[in-house]
Amino acid sequence: MAELKARIKTDLTAAMRAKDVLVVSTLRLALSAVQTEEVAGTTARELSDDEVLKVLAKEAKKRAEAAEAFAGAGREELAAKERAEGEVLDAYLPAQLSDDEVTALAAAALAQVTAETGQTPGMRQMGQVMKLAAAAAAGRADGSRVSAAVKAQLQG
Repeated sequence: MAELKARIKTDLTAAMRAKDVLVVSTLRLALSAVQTEEVAGTTARELSDDEVLKVLAKEAKKRAEAAEAFAGAGREELAAKERAEGEVLDAYLPAQLSDDEVTALAAAALAQVTAETGQTPGMRQMGQVMKLAAAAAAGRADGSRVSAAVKAQLQG
């Protein structure tokens, strides 16, 4: 079993004993999402820690989007609940990169593509640069932030 999944199960048990309703419900939903991903496709399989992280990141992003939607609709109590669930999930995710670090990743990816092709890439080669930058970010930065940094590097 993946270490991260085992840690979530252990934390769920501890939260149940402590009667922490928010943590229990959030971790149950997270484990459910992991198990759904494990049985998706043609054969059931055990997810690696990296794959579990991707599922948790997706769940955290859903919570952030829901909180934003609830806040926009004037449902602050529901938005607060979604934010609290997001904070529980964030405890399992790696620390997010700062804007400067994302810019540095984009610059490094651009330099690598330049070295490989022998010419400075333009917007047409954005896919190549994004592939390298996204791999370097590896769940520590939202894809839209990485994309914006790569575009800025290619245009600048």
